[in-house]
Amino acid sequence: MDTTPTPWEPPLAGTEVQAVLGALDRLRATFRWKADGLDEHGLRATVGASSLTLGGLLKHLAVAEDHNFAVKLSGAPMDPVWDDNGWDGDVDWELTSAADDPPERLYDLYDRAVARARDRTDAAVAAGGLDGTVAVSGPDGQHANLRRLLLDMVEEYGRHTGHADLLREAVDGRTGEDPPPGWHPVSGDGWRWAQR
Repeated sequence: MDTTPTPWEPPLAGTEVQAVLGALDRLRATFRWKADGLDEHGLRATVGASSLTLGGLLKHLAVAEDHNFAVKLSGAPMDPVWDDNGWDGDVDWELTSAADDPPERLYDLYDRAVARARDRTDAAVAAGGLDGTVAVSGPDGQHANLRRLLLDMVEEYGRHTGHADLLREAVDGRTGEDPPPGWHPVSGDGWRWAQR
């Protein structure tokens, strides 16, 4: 377990694996910090004409973690927590249904999905490194490698962490690029997953 005050900070001169995983973990921590400590009103707040909320993003990124690091990584089904979903009637179900979930559930869905994704990623890195083949393939049948899957997730987090910046600032004025040194989530049991 990393006990530094900024365990989410990637190494300055690490290996490729450390750099890629470090970039993803830094975005995970920054997103979690942006969403941390809010009640149902804060998690449901919107900006302008957008219907996007921090609660919706917590649930959406939990889905993305499970989909990428189960279905796309190995072809395994998503975690059973998603069995009772509403995607058949609403392709944005995770974003729209989050308003009906209490904050504790949203934080728990996200934190557990990240923990599962980390475990699966660690096993995949140990088995084949970043060049290891994953289950997802393109129209031509060529399978992606783990590097591509991880970088796609970095892109997903980059987009949504930018959304979270705007939403959190509108809720209570919180701004900043990274969590402050020594930060630990006050909502949910989030910090258990943040330690590698």
